[in-house]
Amino acid sequence: MVDPGAGRGPAWLDELLTDRLADLVAVRRRVHRHPELGRRESATTALIVRTLTEVGIPVRVLPGGTGAVADIGTHGPIIGLRADIDALPMREATGLPYSSTIPDLAHMCGHDAHLTVLLGAALALHRAPSLPGRVRLIFQPAEEVFPGGSHDVIAAGMLDGVEKLFALHCDPRLPVGQVGLKVGAITSTSDVVEVRITGPGGHTSRPHLTTDLVYALGMLITGLPALLTRRMDPRSAAVMVWGSVHAGQAPNAIPQDGVVRGTLRLMNRAAWDSAERIVRELVGELLAPTRAEYELTYSRGVPPVDNDLVCSTVQRIAVEQGLGADRVAVAEQSTGAEDFAVYLDHVPGSLARLGVWDGVGRQVDLHSPQFVLDERALAVGIRLMTHTALAAFQA
Repeated sequence: MVDPGAGRGPAWLDELLTDRLADLVAVRRRVHRHPELGRRESATTALIVRTLTEVGIPVRVLPGGTGAVADIGTHGPIIGLRADIDALPMREATGLPYSSTIPDLAHMCGHDAHLTVLLGAALALHRAPSLPGRVRLIFQPAEEVFPGGSHDVIAAGMLDGVEKLFALHCDPRLPVGQVGLKVGAITSTSDVVEVRITGPGGHTSRPHLTTDLVYALGMLITGLPALLTRRMDPRSAAVMVWGSVHAGQAPNAIPQDGVVRGTLRLMNRAAWDSAERIVRELVGELLAPTRAEYELTYSRGVPPVDNDLVCSTVQRIAVEQGLGADRVAVAEQSTGAEDFAVYLDHVPGSLARLGVWDGVGRQVDLHSPQFVLDERALAVGIRLMTHTALAAFQA
């Protein structure tokens, strides 16, 4: 079987992978064993800083104390490479010898691999005899929370001067060695909708004398997802799913309050821009006949990651030059969200999908307690990100 991590020079990149790949795998496993939540990634940040400063790459920690930015080179155009570094508040069930040591906290989205790939690309680019510009390495905290750490990076001025920005994300549907590319939207939006409903309460034998609050919740739970499909362009593929609902305790008492929470995902920016207004209108219309009072909290998340044509072409060239044309796969648009999208409101960029499935075992989705990635993907990712920086300077 051909090694999926094998690729094509330059010599200094091959030497880096020969000399340091085992060390980088160890870094990834260390981060995996010791996951940290968004904006609490102190140990992870310290490890990143230590790894880069040991080879002479100067690093700046973000003002919030977690996350870091480093530049390779001092003059010329700036190309940005970004990785996220936070974990998820969930329990791991992989049985790996380097499983999370922290209860109910784990890297089940591959961010430990993302940061390792970026570290490897940094170490490789640092060995390059010369670069036609600067490469800015962005180790972003808090991708899994709202608002995401992309806002912290931008507020700190770390995107200033960046001409193009690139990232990758693990894809358990792609075999290791393959890289998924797509021009245009590659992710969806993710907004959070919370509706709190109140009424006077009462006895279930006399709902006509009060507000039947649970009935009102039921109308909202079934009615809002259905009506959104009639009020929004079908091409937006509106997906409204409730994840939490609570009201009352006793079976014969109508409660005074209840709450329902869920997410709304949309596949294009135009739909996202109009979604909050439509949701507010529909919630009011649905609850009006019930006489329930309500408070709606609509939290806008992130727009879709909309890959720039030029930047996507750069990534394709990088795959072809660094790995081979046969490694390019067509990525489908995901209904998941990624706060890399926030950067793309400020600078053109592109997100690629890094295949991490070993081709043998069961395919397990991201955010699953059983998610496992094939570590051979680390070398593939390092080659991809390194060649992406080199190709971006020529675009």
